[in-house]
Amino acid sequence: MAGSSFGQQFRITTWGESHGPALGVVIDGVPAGVPIIEEDIQRFLNRRKPGQSKYTTARAEGDQVEILSGVFEGKTTGTPISLMVRNKDQHSKDYSNIAEVYRPGHADFTFQEKYGIRDYRGGGRSSGRETIGRVAAGAIAVKILEQLGISIVTYSKKIGPVEAQTIDYGEIFQNPLYMPDAQAAEEAGKYLEECISEKNSAGGVIECVVSGMPVGIGETVFEKLDANLAKAILSIGAVKGFEIGDGFQVADSTGAENNDSFCMSGEKPVKLTNHSGGVLGGMSDGSDIVFRAAVKPTPSIARSQKTVDIFGEEKEIEITGRHDPVIVPRAVVVVESMAALTIVDALFSNLSSKMDSVISFYKDDK
Repeated sequence: MAGSSFGQQFRITTWGESHGPALGVVIDGVPAGVPIIEEDIQRFLNRRKPGQSKYTTARAEGDQVEILSGVFEGKTTGTPISLMVRNKDQHSKDYSNIAEVYRPGHADFTFQEKYGIRDYRGGGRSSGRETIGRVAAGAIAVKILEQLGISIVTYSKKIGPVEAQTIDYGEIFQNPLYMPDAQAAEEAGKYLEECISEKNSAGGVIECVVSGMPVGIGETVFEKLDANLAKAILSIGAVKGFEIGDGFQVADSTGAENNDSFCMSGEKPVKLTNHSGGVLGGMSDGSDIVFRAAVKPTPSIARSQKTVDIFGEEKEIEITGRHDPVIVPRAVVVVESMAALTIVDALFSNLSSKMDSVISFYKDDK
């Protein structure tokens, strides 16, 4: 299956299915000497694992990571890193009633048409459990960024019609929805209760802020930083929209309003505003990178829906099993991980952008 790899200099390949024995990722391009232990990766995986609250699926997976290669005595060795998480709570029988039926909102139809065969147990490679590999790799990318003074904060900006009105980073991990606004989190919880009682689901918006970026990361044509971020985030199964900076609001703006004026801060030019979201001409401009991802409602809902089967017969279907009423909270760390992977890859690619940098690396230390 093509399309399971991401990145150029810092490259990941995810593998495994929702109801197979295990899932994981192989990461190539990690420099030697990065301090990493299983607990570092586990902290990230715990943020996306099921069963965190009544707003997530009850599937009882511990999602315990195992480092199979590329790490010795707590540090990366420069060789490919292989990470694995075993599936332990598969209820494949929950999907027997849809083995020959296309679920609305899922990849069943397109996967069947493309390959002529599909793993109907939870969606196989199209399942949200595929993101385990992304998050495990993202934990390592974040460790690299931390050593460079680059930080990423990600949170649920909006759930259904309820949007955070204040941004308090300290509140994000104080509620099960990962919202930076306590009052909004409470209101969103009530809205989700209504969705659950109506056998329905909700969508939302995730916002990500990257701070400490140097200027000039990214390229000017096909490898633009914002374009690669868009591809990375839109590759997440539930994401249906991406915007950076003012995003779609720029359509209603004017040049005078949208342009970010510059001033001097000591000896460095800085922007007075950040309508661009931290990227100009495909390259980081030194401001915070701010982007948002629109996440669709969970397609697996318990109410009756119209569909067809593989024989062309029209059917009514009700999805049984264990499903999230909202994907947004568990997707927050997935968005953060894909951002980290994209930025590390861009940073590594940037090392050869100037001859001075190459000379400095190979000659200045001699």
